Amino acid sequence: MNRGNLSRRGFLQSSLTTLTAAGLPLWYAHEVSGTVAADDEKAAKKVAASDKITMGIVGCGSPQSRSLQVVDASRPVKELQYVAVCDVDRRHVERAKSVLKSRHGFDCETHSDFRQLNDRKDLSAVLVATPDHWHAQVAIDAMRKGKDVYCEKPLTLTVEEALAVQKVAKETGRVLQTGSQQRTEMLDPSTKIPRFRLAVELVRNGRIGKVQRIECRIGSNPVSGVIPEAPVPEGLDWDFWLGPTPKVPYRASADGKQTNCHYEFRWWYDYSGGKMTDWGAHHLDVAQWALDMDGSGPVKVEAMGKKPQHARDGYNCHEDFDVTYTYANGAVVNAISRNTRRDTRFADRKYDNGVILLGEGGKWIFVSRGTIEASDRKLIDEPLPADAVQVYPTRPTNHVQNFIDCVKSREKPICNVEVGASSVIVCHIGAIAMRTGKDLKWDASNHRFNDDGANAMLSRPRRDPWKLDV
Repeated sequence: MNRGNLSRRGFLQSSLTTLTAAGLPLWYAHEVSGTVAADDEKAAKKVAASDKITMGIVGCGSPQSRSLQVVDASRPVKELQYVAVCDVDRRHVERAKSVLKSRHGFDCETHSDFRQLNDRKDLSAVLVATPDHWHAQVAIDAMRKGKDVYCEKPLTLTVEEALAVQKVAKETGRVLQTGSQQRTEMLDPSTKIPRFRLAVELVRNGRIGKVQRIECRIGSNPVSGVIPEAPVPEGLDWDFWLGPTPKVPYRASADGKQTNCHYEFRWWYDYSGGKMTDWGAHHLDVAQWALDMDGSGPVKVEAMGKKPQHARDGYNCHEDFDVTYTYANGAVVNAISRNTRRDTRFADRKYDNGVILLGEGGKWIFVSRGTIEASDRKLIDEPLPADAVQVYPTRPTNHVQNFIDCVKSREKPICNVEVGASSVIVCHIGAIAMRTGKDLKWDASNHRFNDDGANAMLSRPRRDPWKLDV
C-alpha cells in the first residue's frame, strides 16, 4: 500500500499520533491503528458492481437531515450504492437527490411513499431516518419485504414498537443496525476515535472496581411559547407526515424556527421523547453497554422533572429532569439535564454532555465525543491484560461498514436489534416515570411496570390505516 508518499509504516505512525493526540493511551492506539489502516486499505480498493449492496433512504434531505450525515459517513464504504430516496416533503426528496448526485455521484430515483421504495426488487437494504414515530412502521415493512435495515436512533417511539421490531427481525432473519454510532465512534468520515468503547472495556474489566453509579448528562429540552397554527408548506404532505399519530394542525412560529414538524418534532411527546430519546439513546446505550445489560434493563425507575408549560400547542417535553434507574446488581444510572447535576466534582461545562462512570474508592472515568478522562490517568494509561474482556468480537470503526459487513456475513452488527431495542426501552421507561411522576418497578423480562397507568403508556393509539400487525 502506498498513499502518495506515505508508506504503510508512515501511515500507521500518523494514525498512532492522531489517536494518542485525541486522548487514547498508546497501548490502545496500537490496537486501533491496525484496524483503521485495514479499513482505509479496504476503502481504497475498487469494488465490482456485482458486489455492491444497493440501498434506499426513507426520510431525507432536510438541512439537518441525519440521513445525509449517514451518507457522508458511509463515503469509505465502497460496497454501498444508494439508488433511491423517499420523503413526504417534496423539497427534501429533491434536495436529497441533488446532494447524493453532486456530493457522492449517486443517481437516485425518488419516491413519496415508503411502501413503494420498500417494494423495489433492486434494493438490498433500507436506511430509515424518518422522525421517530415512523421508525417501526417503515423498518417492519422493509424487513417483511426482504430488506436489511439501518435504522436511526432512537429505534422506536414506544416500548411496544421496540418489541414489535425485535419480533419481526427475528421472524424474517433480517439484519438490523441501530444508528447509535458511539459504539463504533464513526461520527464523520474523519473521526475514528473509539473513546466510548475504551471506557466501556476499562469498566467491564474492573478498572474502577464495581460500578456504583453512572451519570448520563444529556442536556435540557428547549421550551417554547404557544406555537400558532400555520399553513402547511408547499410540497409537504402533512397528513402522511403525521401518519399513525393524532390528526393535529401544522404549527410554526413567525420566523419558522419553532414547529411541530421537521427537526423540532423532537420536543413533542407525540413524535419523540425529547432529550431522553435524543441524547439518551446515545448515552444510556453506553451505560447499558458498560453494565453488560444489553438485552435487559433496570428493575426500578423514578424521576423528577420540570413539567412542560404546554400540552398540545407548544413544546411539551420536560425542560429539566433527573431520572434514576436501579439495576439488580445495585448499580444506579442517572439521566440528567443541564440544571440537575448531582456531583459537584463535574461542575465544569466540559462535563455537560457525556457519561461519568463512578466506581469504588472514588475512582471515575468520564467519556464524551471529545475526551476521555479519569480520576487518575493511570486508570486509562495502564494496558489491559491479554485475556481482557472484549465487548465485541471485532473492532469496527465505521457504523455503516459494520452494517454492510453483516449484511454480507449475516452476523449481528455491533448495535443489533436487541441492543437498539433494549437501550431505547430504557429511555422510554424513564420518560414514562417522568410523565407519571411515579416511582415504578420494572420487569425487564416481561416489559411491564407494577402500575396499570404506566403500562398503558408502553404503547400509543395508532391512527388508521397505520396499524402494527405483528
